[in-house]
Amino acid sequence: MLLNLLLLVVGFVALVKGADFFVDGAASLAKVFRVPSLIIGLTIVAMGTSAPELAVSSTAALAGSNEIAISNVVGSNMFNLLVVLGACALFCTVPGGKEIFHRDFPVSIIATVVVFLFTLSSAVFSGNILGHNMADQAGVIGRVEGIVLLVFFVAYMVWLIKAAKENKTEESDEKLMPVWKCALFILGGLVAIVIGGNLVVNSAKEIARALGMTETLIGLTVVAFGTSLPELVTSVIAATKKETGLAVGNVIGSNIFNLLLILGVSASLHPVAVNFASFYDLIILIIMMITTYFFLRSKRELNRPEGIIMILIYVAQVAFAIVR
Repeated sequence: MLLNLLLLVVGFVALVKGADFFVDGAASLAKVFRVPSLIIGLTIVAMGTSAPELAVSSTAALAGSNEIAISNVVGSNMFNLLVVLGACALFCTVPGGKEIFHRDFPVSIIATVVVFLFTLSSAVFSGNILGHNMADQAGVIGRVEGIVLLVFFVAYMVWLIKAAKENKTEESDEKLMPVWKCALFILGGLVAIVIGGNLVVNSAKEIARALGMTETLIGLTVVAFGTSLPELVTSVIAATKKETGLAVGNVIGSNIFNLLLILGVSASLHPVAVNFASFYDLIILIIMMITTYFFLRSKRELNRPEGIIMILIYVAQVAFAIVR
Protein backbone atom coordinates (compact mmCIF):
# COMPACT_ATOMS: atom_id res chain seq x y z
CA MET A 1 0.00 0.00 0.00
CA LEU A 2 2.82 2.42 0.92
CA LEU A 3 4.60 1.75 -2.39
CA ASN A 4 1.38 2.38 -4.33
CA LEU A 5 0.83 5.66 -2.46
CA LEU A 6 4.39 6.71 -3.35
CA LEU A 7 3.85 5.77 -7.03
CA LEU A 8 0.56 7.72 -6.98
CA VAL A 9 2.39 10.88 -5.81
CA VAL A 10 5.21 10.37 -8.34
CA GLY A 11 2.61 9.88 -11.10
CA PHE A 12 0.79 13.10 -10.24
CA VAL A 13 4.09 15.05 -10.15
CA ALA A 14 5.03 13.64 -13.58
CA LEU A 15 1.56 14.55 -14.89
CA VAL A 16 1.70 18.15 -13.66
CA LYS A 17 5.31 18.82 -14.73
CA GLY A 18 4.75 17.06 -18.06
CA ALA A 19 1.64 19.16 -18.73
CA ASP A 20 3.60 22.28 -17.74
CA PHE A 21 6.29 21.60 -20.38
CA PHE A 22 3.69 20.42 -22.90
CA VAL A 23 1.64 23.63 -22.64
CA ASP A 24 4.74 25.87 -22.76
CA GLY A 25 5.98 24.06 -25.88
CA ALA A 26 2.59 24.16 -27.62
CA ALA A 27 1.98 27.84 -26.76
CA SER A 28 5.47 28.78 -28.04
CA LEU A 29 4.95 26.77 -31.23
CA ALA A 30 1.71 28.69 -31.87
CA LYS A 31 3.61 31.99 -31.56
CA VAL A 32 6.52 30.81 -33.75
CA PHE A 33 4.19 29.88 -36.63
CA ARG A 34 1.76 32.75 -35.82
CA VAL A 35 -1.13 30.29 -35.50
CA PRO A 36 -3.99 30.92 -33.01
CA SER A 37 -3.47 28.87 -29.83
CA LEU A 38 -6.99 27.45 -30.33
CA ILE A 39 -5.80 25.71 -33.53
CA ILE A 40 -2.78 24.23 -31.70
CA GLY A 41 -5.13 23.09 -28.92
CA LEU A 42 -7.49 21.48 -31.43
CA THR A 43 -4.68 19.62 -33.22
CA ILE A 44 -1.30 19.00 -31.57
CA VAL A 45 -2.49 19.20 -27.94
CA ALA A 46 -5.72 17.26 -28.58
CA MET A 47 -3.85 14.59 -30.56
CA GLY A 48 -1.20 14.30 -27.86
CA THR A 49 -3.63 13.90 -24.97
CA SER A 50 -5.75 11.44 -26.99
CA ALA A 51 -2.74 9.32 -28.05
CA PRO A 52 -3.05 6.82 -25.14
CA GLU A 53 -6.74 6.13 -25.94
CA LEU A 54 -5.91 5.69 -29.65
CA ALA A 55 -3.15 3.19 -28.87
CA VAL A 56 -5.34 1.17 -26.47
CA SER A 57 -8.40 1.17 -28.77
CA SER A 58 -6.36 0.21 -31.87
CA THR A 59 -4.65 -2.66 -30.03
CA ALA A 60 -8.00 -3.92 -28.71
CA ALA A 61 -9.57 -3.65 -32.18
CA LEU A 62 -6.74 -5.65 -33.79
CA ALA A 63 -7.30 -8.32 -31.13
CA GLY A 64 -11.02 -8.32 -31.98
CA SER A 65 -12.04 -7.27 -28.46
CA ASN A 66 -13.05 -3.63 -28.76
CA GLU A 67 -16.55 -3.90 -27.26
CA ILE A 68 -15.62 -1.30 -24.63
CA ALA A 69 -14.42 1.20 -27.26
CA ILE A 70 -17.73 3.10 -27.41
CA SER A 71 -18.14 3.26 -23.61
CA ASN A 72 -14.56 4.55 -23.25
CA VAL A 73 -15.17 7.24 -25.90
CA VAL A 74 -18.53 8.35 -24.45
CA GLY A 75 -17.21 8.29 -20.86
CA SER A 76 -14.07 10.21 -21.79
CA ASN A 77 -16.02 12.82 -23.76
CA MET A 78 -18.46 13.35 -20.90
CA PHE A 79 -15.56 13.79 -18.47
CA ASN A 80 -13.76 16.20 -20.84
CA LEU A 81 -16.88 18.26 -21.41
CA LEU A 82 -18.15 18.56 -17.84
CA VAL A 83 -15.14 18.05 -15.55
CA VAL A 84 -12.20 19.34 -17.62
CA LEU A 85 -14.02 22.39 -18.98
CA GLY A 86 -15.74 22.90 -15.61
CA ALA A 87 -12.39 22.71 -13.76
CA CYS A 88 -10.87 25.28 -16.15
CA ALA A 89 -13.76 27.64 -15.34
CA LEU A 90 -12.91 27.33 -11.62
CA PHE A 91 -9.45 28.81 -12.22
CA CYS A 92 -10.34 31.54 -14.70
CA THR A 93 -13.17 32.71 -16.93
CA VAL A 94 -13.16 30.59 -20.10
CA PRO A 95 -14.01 32.70 -23.15
CA GLY A 96 -15.66 31.25 -26.23
CA GLY A 97 -14.52 32.66 -29.57
CA LYS A 98 -16.54 32.70 -32.79
CA GLU A 99 -14.59 29.70 -34.13
CA ILE A 100 -15.74 27.63 -31.15
CA PHE A 101 -19.38 28.67 -31.68
CA HIS A 102 -19.47 28.41 -35.48
CA ARG A 103 -17.06 25.53 -36.19
CA ASP A 104 -15.59 23.36 -33.44
CA PHE A 105 -18.38 22.91 -30.88
CA PRO A 106 -21.03 22.29 -33.58
CA VAL A 107 -18.69 19.73 -35.21
CA SER A 108 -18.34 17.87 -31.89
CA ILE A 109 -22.14 17.88 -31.40
CA ILE A 110 -22.77 16.72 -34.99
CA ALA A 111 -20.13 13.96 -34.63
CA THR A 112 -21.86 12.69 -31.46
CA VAL A 113 -25.27 12.76 -33.15
CA VAL A 114 -23.86 10.88 -36.18
CA VAL A 115 -22.44 8.13 -33.91
CA PHE A 116 -25.81 7.93 -32.12
CA LEU A 117 -27.69 7.67 -35.45
CA PHE A 118 -25.32 4.90 -36.62
CA THR A 119 -26.13 3.00 -33.42
CA LEU A 120 -29.87 3.74 -33.63
CA SER A 121 -30.16 2.60 -37.25
CA SER A 122 -28.26 -0.60 -36.44
CA ALA A 123 -30.55 -1.26 -33.45
CA VAL A 124 -33.71 -0.66 -35.54
CA PHE A 125 -32.60 -2.89 -38.43
CA SER A 126 -31.51 -5.69 -36.09
CA GLY A 127 -34.69 -5.49 -34.02
CA ASN A 128 -32.74 -4.78 -30.81
CA ILE A 129 -34.31 -1.39 -30.14
CA LEU A 130 -35.86 -2.63 -26.88
CA GLY A 131 -33.41 -4.22 -24.45
CA HIS A 132 -34.18 -5.82 -21.09
CA ASN A 133 -30.71 -5.33 -19.69
CA MET A 134 -28.19 -2.47 -19.87
CA ALA A 135 -25.52 -4.97 -20.96
CA ASP A 136 -27.64 -6.20 -23.92
CA GLN A 137 -26.36 -5.25 -27.37
CA ALA A 138 -28.27 -2.34 -28.88
CA GLY A 139 -26.41 -2.12 -32.17
CA VAL A 140 -23.07 -2.22 -33.98
CA ILE A 141 -20.87 0.46 -35.54
CA GLY A 142 -19.48 -1.41 -38.54
CA ARG A 143 -16.51 -0.93 -40.85
CA VAL A 144 -18.45 1.25 -43.33
CA GLU A 145 -19.52 3.59 -40.52
CA GLY A 146 -15.92 3.60 -39.23
CA ILE A 147 -14.63 4.68 -42.64
CA VAL A 148 -17.31 7.42 -42.81
CA LEU A 149 -16.12 8.73 -39.40
CA LEU A 150 -12.51 8.77 -40.65
CA VAL A 151 -13.52 10.68 -43.79
CA PHE A 152 -15.29 13.26 -41.58
CA PHE A 153 -12.12 13.48 -39.46
CA VAL A 154 -9.87 14.13 -42.49
CA ALA A 155 -12.32 16.78 -43.77
CA TYR A 156 -12.27 18.49 -40.35
CA MET A 157 -8.44 18.47 -40.27
CA VAL A 158 -8.33 20.03 -43.77
CA TRP A 159 -10.77 22.70 -42.54
CA LEU A 160 -8.52 23.46 -39.54
CA ILE A 161 -5.37 23.69 -41.71
CA LYS A 162 -7.15 26.10 -44.06
CA ALA A 163 -8.29 28.19 -41.06
CA ALA A 164 -4.74 28.27 -39.68
CA LYS A 165 -3.41 29.64 -42.98
CA GLU A 166 -6.12 32.31 -43.15
CA ASN A 167 -5.84 33.47 -39.51
CA LYS A 168 -2.19 34.27 -38.94
CA THR A 169 -1.60 36.10 -35.66
CA GLU A 170 0.63 39.14 -35.30
CA GLU A 171 4.35 38.57 -34.80
CA SER A 172 5.30 38.44 -31.14
CA ASP A 173 7.86 40.91 -29.76
CA GLU A 174 8.95 38.50 -27.01
CA LYS A 175 11.89 36.16 -27.46
CA LEU A 176 10.54 32.88 -28.76
CA MET A 177 11.75 29.32 -28.31
CA PRO A 178 13.39 27.75 -31.38
CA VAL A 179 11.22 25.14 -33.09
CA TRP A 180 13.46 22.25 -31.96
CA LYS A 181 13.04 23.32 -28.32
CA CYS A 182 9.24 23.61 -28.75
CA ALA A 183 9.20 20.07 -30.17
CA LEU A 184 11.38 18.84 -27.28
CA PHE A 185 9.06 20.42 -24.70
CA ILE A 186 5.97 18.95 -26.43
CA LEU A 187 7.39 15.42 -26.83
CA GLY A 188 9.08 15.36 -23.41
CA GLY A 189 5.96 16.72 -21.74
CA LEU A 190 3.76 14.16 -23.51
CA VAL A 191 6.01 11.28 -22.43
CA ALA A 192 5.83 12.50 -18.81
CA ILE A 193 2.02 12.84 -19.08
CA VAL A 194 1.62 9.27 -20.40
CA ILE A 195 4.01 7.75 -17.82
CA GLY A 196 2.48 9.80 -15.00
CA GLY A 197 -1.05 8.87 -16.07
CA ASN A 198 -0.19 5.16 -16.14
CA LEU A 199 1.44 5.35 -12.70
CA VAL A 200 -1.61 7.12 -11.25
CA VAL A 201 -4.14 4.69 -12.76
CA ASN A 202 -2.24 1.50 -11.87
CA SER A 203 -1.40 2.56 -8.32
CA ALA A 204 -4.94 3.92 -7.74
CA LYS A 205 -6.42 0.60 -8.92
CA GLU A 206 -4.25 -1.33 -6.45
CA ILE A 207 -5.18 1.05 -3.60
CA ALA A 208 -8.89 0.73 -4.54
CA ARG A 209 -8.64 -3.08 -4.50
CA ALA A 210 -6.91 -2.96 -1.11
CA LEU A 211 -9.80 -0.83 0.19
CA GLY A 212 -12.32 -3.44 -1.05
CA MET A 213 -13.77 -1.67 -4.11
CA THR A 214 -15.33 -3.91 -6.78
CA GLU A 215 -13.85 -4.18 -10.30
CA THR A 216 -16.97 -2.53 -11.77
CA LEU A 217 -16.73 0.43 -9.42
CA ILE A 218 -12.99 0.73 -10.10
CA GLY A 219 -13.73 0.76 -13.85
CA LEU A 220 -16.41 3.43 -13.50
CA THR A 221 -14.30 5.69 -11.30
CA VAL A 222 -10.53 5.14 -11.19
CA VAL A 223 -10.04 3.92 -14.78
CA ALA A 224 -12.51 6.42 -16.30
CA PHE A 225 -10.83 9.26 -14.39
CA GLY A 226 -7.35 7.98 -15.24
CA THR A 227 -7.86 7.82 -19.01
CA SER A 228 -8.94 11.48 -19.00
CA LEU A 229 -6.15 12.71 -16.69
CA PRO A 230 -3.98 13.99 -19.60
CA GLU A 231 -6.81 16.22 -20.86
CA LEU A 232 -7.68 17.40 -17.33
CA VAL A 233 -4.15 18.30 -16.21
CA THR A 234 -3.14 19.82 -19.56
CA SER A 235 -6.26 22.01 -19.81
CA VAL A 236 -6.12 23.14 -16.17
CA ILE A 237 -2.40 24.03 -16.50
CA ALA A 238 -3.21 25.92 -19.73
CA ALA A 239 -6.05 27.77 -17.98
CA THR A 240 -3.80 28.79 -15.06
CA LYS A 241 -1.27 30.14 -17.59
CA LYS A 242 -4.13 32.14 -19.24
CA GLU A 243 -3.77 30.01 -22.40
CA THR A 244 -7.56 29.56 -22.59
CA GLY A 245 -7.46 28.88 -26.35
CA LEU A 246 -5.27 25.84 -25.70
CA ALA A 247 -7.52 24.72 -22.81
CA VAL A 248 -10.79 24.91 -24.75
CA GLY A 249 -9.21 23.61 -27.94
CA ASN A 250 -7.83 20.60 -26.06
CA VAL A 251 -11.26 19.67 -24.68
CA ILE A 252 -13.24 20.12 -27.92
CA GLY A 253 -10.42 18.72 -30.07
CA SER A 254 -10.01 15.62 -27.86
CA ASN A 255 -13.75 14.93 -28.04
CA ILE A 256 -13.69 15.18 -31.84
CA PHE A 257 -10.58 12.98 -32.02
CA ASN A 258 -12.25 10.38 -29.76
CA LEU A 259 -15.43 10.23 -31.84
CA LEU A 260 -14.07 10.51 -35.38
CA LEU A 261 -10.49 9.18 -35.23
CA ILE A 262 -10.40 6.67 -32.34
CA LEU A 263 -13.88 5.25 -32.89
CA GLY A 264 -13.38 5.43 -36.66
CA VAL A 265 -10.10 3.46 -36.49
CA SER A 266 -11.58 0.94 -34.03
CA ALA A 267 -14.70 0.31 -36.13
CA SER A 268 -12.69 0.13 -39.38
CA LEU A 269 -10.46 -2.58 -37.90
CA HIS A 270 -13.28 -4.51 -36.21
CA PRO A 271 -17.04 -3.73 -35.77
CA VAL A 272 -17.76 -2.06 -32.43
CA ALA A 273 -20.64 -3.49 -30.39
CA VAL A 274 -22.79 -0.92 -28.55
CA ASN A 275 -24.78 -1.97 -25.47
CA PHE A 276 -27.85 -0.18 -24.12
CA ALA A 277 -25.88 1.55 -21.35
CA SER A 278 -23.70 3.27 -23.97
CA PHE A 279 -26.77 3.92 -26.14
CA TYR A 280 -28.43 5.90 -23.32
CA ASP A 281 -25.11 7.53 -22.36
CA LEU A 282 -24.85 8.86 -25.93
CA ILE A 283 -28.26 10.54 -25.50
CA ILE A 284 -27.14 12.05 -22.17
CA LEU A 285 -23.87 13.22 -23.78
CA ILE A 286 -25.75 14.98 -26.60
CA ILE A 287 -28.00 16.75 -24.06
CA MET A 288 -24.96 17.77 -21.98
CA MET A 289 -23.12 19.06 -25.05
CA ILE A 290 -26.06 21.22 -26.13
CA THR A 291 -26.44 22.51 -22.53
CA THR A 292 -22.72 23.37 -22.30
CA TYR A 293 -22.87 25.03 -25.71
CA PHE A 294 -25.63 27.35 -24.49
CA PHE A 295 -23.74 27.95 -21.21
CA LEU A 296 -20.74 29.04 -23.29
CA ARG A 297 -22.79 31.01 -25.80
CA SER A 298 -25.11 32.85 -23.37
CA LYS A 299 -22.38 35.15 -22.02
CA ARG A 300 -19.63 34.26 -24.53
CA GLU A 301 -17.79 32.65 -21.61
CA LEU A 302 -17.89 30.02 -18.87
CA ASN A 303 -17.64 31.36 -15.31
CA ARG A 304 -16.99 29.70 -11.94
CA PRO A 305 -20.67 29.02 -10.95
CA GLU A 306 -21.30 27.35 -14.33
CA GLY A 307 -18.11 25.31 -13.89
CA ILE A 308 -19.34 24.08 -10.50
CA ILE A 309 -22.73 23.15 -12.00
CA MET A 310 -21.03 21.18 -14.79
CA ILE A 311 -18.89 19.21 -12.31
CA LEU A 312 -21.95 18.45 -10.14
CA ILE A 313 -23.85 17.23 -13.22
CA TYR A 314 -20.97 14.82 -13.94
CA VAL A 315 -20.99 13.54 -10.33
CA ALA A 316 -24.75 12.92 -10.63
CA GLN A 317 -24.21 11.08 -13.95
CA VAL A 318 -21.54 8.83 -12.39
CA ALA A 319 -23.83 8.11 -9.42
CA PHE A 320 -26.62 7.17 -11.86
CA ALA A 321 -24.22 4.92 -13.81
CA ILE A 322 -23.19 3.12 -10.60
CA VAL A 323 -26.76 2.39 -9.38
CA ARG A 324 -28.48 1.62 -12.70
